[in-house]
Formats: sequence, C-alpha cells, structure tokens
Amino acid sequence: MRVVQLKEFGGPEVLDVVELPDPTPGPGQVLITIEGAGVNSVDVLTRSGSYHKMFRPPLILGSEGAGTITALGPDVAGLHVGQRVLALGRPNLPGFYAEQAVVGAEWLVPVPDEVSLIDAAALPIAWGTAWYCLNRLGGLHAGQSVLVHAAASGVGSAAIQLAAAAGAKVIAVAGGEAKTAWVAEFGVEHVLDSQALTGDQLPAQVAELTDGRGAELVLDTVGGEVFAQSLKSVAYGGTVVALANVALAPSIIDVRDFYPKNATIRGFQITNLLEHGYDPRPDLETLLATLASKAVRVPVTAVYGLDDASEAHRRLEDRGNHGKVMLAPAGEGS
Repeated sequence: MRVVQLKEFGGPEVLDVVELPDPTPGPGQVLITIEGAGVNSVDVLTRSGSYHKMFRPPLILGSEGAGTITALGPDVAGLHVGQRVLALGRPNLPGFYAEQAVVGAEWLVPVPDEVSLIDAAALPIAWGTAWYCLNRLGGLHAGQSVLVHAAASGVGSAAIQLAAAAGAKVIAVAGGEAKTAWVAEFGVEHVLDSQALTGDQLPAQVAELTDGRGAELVLDTVGGEVFAQSLKSVAYGGTVVALANVALAPSIIDVRDFYPKNATIRGFQITNLLEHGYDPRPDLETLLATLASKAVRVPVTAVYGLDDASEAHRRLEDRGNHGKVMLAPAGEGS
C-alpha cells in the first residue's frame, strides 16, 4: 500500500510517498480502505517537531479517517466487510495518510449513508473538539452569547455552526475581508474582522454587541495575545475555553481581567483527553446524526491525493484556507 511517511522533522517537503506491505488485522481489529483523512494543525506541528507530544520518525501522520471495512480480524463483533466507518487514532496508530489502515474496533463509528466519507473524516478532531468545548465544557444553550476566535478555521467553522444550531448568539472573529465574508455565509449573528481591530477594540466590540455584559462562552483557538483578549471579553460568571496556541507565542495576561468576574478558564487538549479515558464515540455519533440531518455542513476547502500531501500542509500553514483541508488516500484529490 502507499502511505505518506515522515522520515525526519522539517518543512512540508519532508513528506514522502512510499510503499509499505499491506497490513493485516489482528484480534479485535479491522482493515479499512481509507477514502478520507483529515489534515490538522497537530499534523503540521508533529511534522515540524513542534508538537508537545513528541512522536519520533518514521511516522505515518493522520489522526482521523473514514473508509470502508475490507477485512475483519478475529473476535470482531457488530461490524461487517463493506461497512462505512469513521475512525480516530493518532500518528502511527495507525496513521491515516495511507491507502489502508488497521484500526481497533473500539475506535470505529458507523457512518450514515447520508454523510460522505470525506465529510465524516473531517469530524473527529475539529468537530469533536468544537462539540466537546461547547457542550461539555461551556454548557452550550439557547440564548447564550458565544465568542469564537479563528471562525474560518476547521474548529471555528464547526463551532459557529453548532452554537448557532443550538440557538446561541454567535460572535465570530476571523482575519481579513475574505474570511469574514465566508464566515458570514453561515448565518451567524455578528462577524468581526480581527485584522481591523487593535488593542482592546475587540473586547470593546464584544461588550457593545452584548449590551455591556461580554460573551458568556469564549472559544480561544488561537492563544498568544488573543488569550488576553478572550479574558477581557468574557462575561461575569462566563467561561473561557483555551484549546490551542497556533500563535506559538506566550500569553501575557492581567488576572484582574477575569478574577473579579468570577469567570472560569477551562483547558482542552484532545490527545490528553483520550489518554485519560475519554470515549469519543457517543459524541461522534451525535455529530454524524447532526450532519445527516443537514442542520450543519462540513466546509471542505480542498481535497488532495497522497502525492500532494506536502501541498495540503502548505495550504494549512499559510492560513489561507477556509474550513477543512483533506486527503483522499484511496481516491483522487480535487
């Protein structure tokens, strides 16, 4: 089978397509032909050697994928050959930048016929993160004011849709006219251009849009200086969920911006969550049903073949994408 292998840390050019023996499922495992694999920030950070969970090359990247079961190992019940499934993993376990992958049956979720495998493959990391942060950490409910940074990203575009579908009042923040115009297509209540706001103008805008209260729930997907703005923007008794630091910069904050508000700061990191016993399957089943109902949609920027995995990484790193960047390992990119 063909896989994209990382043999050494570096730029996108270090991703090579190589031939490896076809894998065979063992007890409790299934073999999947991978039709879709998500390209995520964790892949870029791992490739560059910057990820806090240090994996060592050689590696097959890709923590989420979807495809069709082509073989069952011993002791697998409730699944069958030809079934469409969604899978979650981590780099090299099994790594979904590949035509095939062996996955433990306990990591699989059946995909409804109404959902494409490319769309399904986009759910575990970005959409799973947005769902968990909004609902389990943020107590999402109708009428709640929700501020989402980097709303044109994979997590951001999922979060604004899920929050709006729940009846929340969404304030979406994106950088530049192109991204804000794209975000506005999802029908959110307010869209702010982060590139047009300096200093404390963002918290001031949030306060104005919420009649001086601030946002009851803030999803900070950026980190760095933005985290300080998140703390200034949160309402009394509100919650800030910090779930990334794509800025790769420290946050300089003033505790007086949040402790007088009795605000709560919650952290989220999906790899650690999984390692501490989180079973994502019930949440993924809910997301698949929500997607099948057409209440939300997965915005996919581009789909690349394995040979163009380096270009997929460049596109994600340039931050010019809207929504998700995907690979089609067993098919053709577009």
